[in-house]
Order: sequence, then structure tokens, then C-alpha cells
Amino acid sequence: MPVSININLLPWREERREKRTRAFYGAVLFMLLLGGALAYTVSYFYQQELVAQQQRNAYITAYIERLNREIADVQRYQADAEQLNEQLQLFQTLHHERINTVRLFNDLAASVAQGVVYQRLSRSGERISLSAVAGNERQVSEQLRQIANMPGLGVPVLSEVASGQSGSERVFQFEVVQFAEEAASEEQEP
Repeated sequence: MPVSININLLPWREERREKRTRAFYGAVLFMLLLGGALAYTVSYFYQQELVAQQQRNAYITAYIERLNREIADVQRYQADAEQLNEQLQLFQTLHHERINTVRLFNDLAASVAQGVVYQRLSRSGERISLSAVAGNERQVSEQLRQIANMPGLGVPVLSEVASGQSGSERVFQFEVVQFAEEAASEEQEP
């Protein structure tokens, strides 16, 4: 008789299946833990990078604000410098005008001929218009020669000669150009 042996492999298969299932769940759990640790590490690294970038941004923002304040200060200084430059130019112009006015009156006072009296003087830029009274034509001519000989004044241009109230005196009007201060000093040198 042949012997037939029945071997029941079912418990062995069950046990083997349980071992594989436990190994699978262990591997899944290990992978989940490994993935979580890796995710935490990456998150931590990115968080550190974010903090570092925020610090750099804060530093750059503070630096830009400081530069903006310095730029505003420079612009304020430039505006003040421009204003001071304008005031300086105004003062120089006024000073130049004062010097020219004093020179004009000094030149006119030094050029007054005997018997001539100035009545009116007006100025428009460098052009001076004068009105004077003289006793006769010879004094008018002498006055015009005296003006022409003054280093700060040009050649006078006679515009009108009329008889005065008494009949013997002459009222005359003329224009003359006053040279700039530098031109007058150059004329005095030769």
C-alpha cells in the first residue's frame, strides 16, 4: 500500500504570510519615519534659509532707508548751496553796482567843469543820461571833454542844447556809457 502522506502547509503559509505582512508594514513604517525625518530636515533647512534671507532683506531695507536719508540730506544741502550761490551772486551784483555807482559819482564829480551844474541823472544798465546847466557853449564843450577824459566813462553823445531861463545859460543833455570795472582798470594801465 502505498502510503500517502498528507502534509498540511496551510499553517506554514499563514505564518510566512504574517511575517511578510509584518515585514511590509515595518518597511512602510520605516519609510514613513524616514520620509517624515527627511521632510523635517528639508523644512528645517528651508526655514533657516528663510530666516537668513529675511535678515538680509531687513539689512538691505535698513541700508536703503539710510541711503534715502543721506540722499535727502544731500539734496537739501544742494538746495541750500544753490540758494547760497544765488544770494552770493545777488550780493556780488549789488556790490558791483554799488562800486559802479560810487565810481560814476566820483568820475562825474571829478569831471565837473567850472560853471556847470548837473540837474538830472538817470541810469539804464551801462548807459547814463545826464542833464546839466552851463553858463555858455564853451563850458558845455569843456564839460563834454572832461567826461571823455575820465577813464571809467566813454565818449559822451550830446543830444540837446537849449537856452536856459536867463537866456545866457545853456541847458544841455547828453548820454555816456560807463565801462565795466575791469575795462576801466585795463584802460588805466596803458
